[in-house]
Amino acid sequence: MTERYDILVIGGGSGGLAHAQRAAEYGAKAAVIEYGPLGGTCVNVGCVPKKVMWYAAHQAHAFHHSADYGFDVTVGGHDWPGLKARRDAYIERLNGIYERNLDNRGVTYIAGRARFVDAHTVDVDGTSYEADRIVIATGGRPMVPDIPGAELGITSDGFFELEERPQRVLIAGSGYIAVELAGVFNALGSEVQVVVRKDHILRSFDAMLSSELMDAMDKSGIDLDTGVIPASVEQTADGIVLHAEDGRTFGPVDAIVWAIGRSPNTESLDAGKAGVEQDKYGFIPTDKFQQTNVENIYALGDVTGRDALTPVAIAAGRRLADRLDGGMEGRHLDYKLIPTVIFSHPTIGTIGLTEDEARATYGNDIKTYQSGFVGMYYALGTNKKRSVMKLITAGDDEKVVGCHVIGEGADEMMQGFAVAMRMGATKKDFDDTVAIHPTSSEELVTMR
Repeated sequence: MTERYDILVIGGGSGGLAHAQRAAEYGAKAAVIEYGPLGGTCVNVGCVPKKVMWYAAHQAHAFHHSADYGFDVTVGGHDWPGLKARRDAYIERLNGIYERNLDNRGVTYIAGRARFVDAHTVDVDGTSYEADRIVIATGGRPMVPDIPGAELGITSDGFFELEERPQRVLIAGSGYIAVELAGVFNALGSEVQVVVRKDHILRSFDAMLSSELMDAMDKSGIDLDTGVIPASVEQTADGIVLHAEDGRTFGPVDAIVWAIGRSPNTESLDAGKAGVEQDKYGFIPTDKFQQTNVENIYALGDVTGRDALTPVAIAAGRRLADRLDGGMEGRHLDYKLIPTVIFSHPTIGTIGLTEDEARATYGNDIKTYQSGFVGMYYALGTNKKRSVMKLITAGDDEKVVGCHVIGEGADEMMQGFAVAMRMGATKKDFDDTVAIHPTSSEELVTMR
């Protein structure tokens, strides 16, 4: 017998859970299908455990600066296995909380792997389920290069499986995952080398952020090599060695981490049986209402190939339920002006257009403001670290169209300025806001 629901959500990650629970609050009969632990990438091998490791690295940096404030601190070492055990236990508790939340909202949890039978039916390990609406929220996974010996490396998923900290680490990649993991390894005592294909990191971000972070990574002892296209990997008696296409070799190291991008989890869906179109990479395109080319099938989150961020998936999922089940006609996620943070060392907060994007959009009708300084936290010591902030404005009224910050506290200050930009704040609005002193964030309202 086929079980029937109003909504079937394929994927128990942040976006899928958010949609199902919001829809259930409106009275819909919803079910979530998930073959792995609930919470998806973010909870299990992404944002949450990553932030735990960032806190550990942050703590290590604090020990280095403790003498500046009169403390005589001796650090005997770092217990990586102990930290991993506590982190894993925390994640396991979260998995349980997610399952209880589904139960509390009357959402059915179906453990297993879903495959489409047709546009209204999926099969999960031999059991059929039907629904008026099906939402695909299966997320993504880390990519591994198609080169000989690539299996000798690990991905960001493998990073969270490490029982011991490798002493020598090579990270291949230039995006936020690469720089975040590089910062953690470096702070906790590993020798870190980062190799990138082009000539800089964070290519999709403002050039100022890339330049400043590269400088900070260099000063922290991280080696960065550019123009490196991996060709093969081999295991030697001394460790793992990466060979590049131009003949250069890197290593030997104890671990190679691939941080070269992510692919959508769509292969096992048999989406074609439901008529769902996919692009050449396997991502599922949608319109602004998260609708696929099939009328009753929607997709949200990383599987759509745009703005692969947990809060984006959550927002899209909730807005979809608001519109379809809550009667909010026209409700949808605006993918413009999405703030994001890179938990590098130092942290980066950014929203809006880069300077290059602003010039491409507005031509010469833009003006930039930039401030660089050493934060007060470092004033008493010799190891001084810079913060740099940039505002990009457009038009005669100097509407703020880009805000980019690297430095201590960038992660926490960006949320409030994102609200201001969503409301259309101008440079004058920033100037007319009284500064909070002494803080780093006051620089954003005092730039000239």
